[in-house]
Amino acid sequence: MVYFLYFYTVRIIAFRTLRNFFERPEYSDSEVSLSSWYHDAKLAEWKNSNELKKQYKNASIVGDGRVVFNIKGNDYRLVVAIDYEFQVIFVRFIGTHKQ
Repeated sequence: MVYFLYFYTVRIIAFRTLRNFFERPEYSDSEVSLSSWYHDAKLAEWKNSNELKKQYKNASIVGDGRVVFNIKGNDYRLVVAIDYEFQVIFVRFIGTHKQ
């Protein structure tokens, strides 16, 4: 008998946006925090915003499937749109609070 292990992963579109942000010298301090968020989100199995809030208590649910994550001790904001049904996260914005 053969058993297959499936690792369910979330699709995140697009990591390139995050990488382009943290590769800029003025935002290089965000690399570890963004990479950590990316890794956690990739392995998440959130079925709805309540499950997301269990893992990220400081995340702000702002409607239409959009969520704001505070990155690197609230130095940066990451805004994403999440399709819980299809397990897809769309990166909408990453920047400072001022931006």
